[in-house]
Amino acid sequence: MLHWRAVAPRRLGQHFLVSLTWRERVARHLFASSAAAEVRMPAPEAAARQAHLWIEIGAGHGEMTSLLSHKADRLIAIELDPKLLPRLRKQAADLPNVKVIAGDILALDFAKLTGLERFRVYGNLPYYITSPIVHRLLEHADRLEAAFLVVQFEVAARMAARPGSRDYGYFSAFTQFYSRPEILLRIPPGAFQPPPKVSSALVALHLPGERPQLAIKEETGFLKFLKICFAQKRKTLRNNLRSLMPRDRASMLLRECGMAPSTRAEEMGLAQFARMFAAVGPM
Repeated sequence: MLHWRAVAPRRLGQHFLVSLTWRERVARHLFASSAAAEVRMPAPEAAARQAHLWIEIGAGHGEMTSLLSHKADRLIAIELDPKLLPRLRKQAADLPNVKVIAGDILALDFAKLTGLERFRVYGNLPYYITSPIVHRLLEHADRLEAAFLVVQFEVAARMAARPGSRDYGYFSAFTQFYSRPEILLRIPPGAFQPPPKVSSALVALHLPGERPQLAIKEETGFLKFLKICFAQKRKTLRNNLRSLMPRDRASMLLRECGMAPSTRAEEMGLAQFARMFAAVGPM
């Protein structure tokens, strides 16, 4: 039974996960996925990598805060809306391992926030800023253990899309460079208040992604290169690379990397992009 009136300011794009049934399902998937990831690691590595600190993005009224606090050694609950903070702080007063922080996840200093510890993240994200938040989190890939995010289903599908599929694009390649996306659960609009007009999903970003195998020395340049390759998704790579080199040079580069001149970015995996980037040189 709900004991609050869930009101979401439109300017913040919040949809609160008010259904207890769905909150408990999310929690079960979240912690089962975390435990499975640890089991797959060798014991010494799991011990070294285990994150005891959790960060909750957009804690709202505390819909998930108490469930998260049962598994976390420490939980930092972040909320931007000042109207929601009093109720959230009142709930956290009974949870000794929870600290409430007022702030914008896109502006907070993660190093200061986490004390340079490894950490995991749960967030029910405003759909209109999902991509900036994912980029912000993956900036800290060296210390981020995993992120479990409630997002618009179509966005989750793009994160997890594989080369050759309709949804595969720059956001897919970027996310998979740093993490291994997995859609854990599809969530209907009725689980939220107010209900969004689209379906949602709980997506897990397990780290690391393909980054260690690719061993790219200049990551900023590589990501810039990916953006250029996907600049106009339906055009060939040869056309998209015109800002870097003449078409003839682009055709030659593609052949050298074992690809046809008609190849499109959506057909290529990260290993192929890495080979091309190495041939192009520093950007």
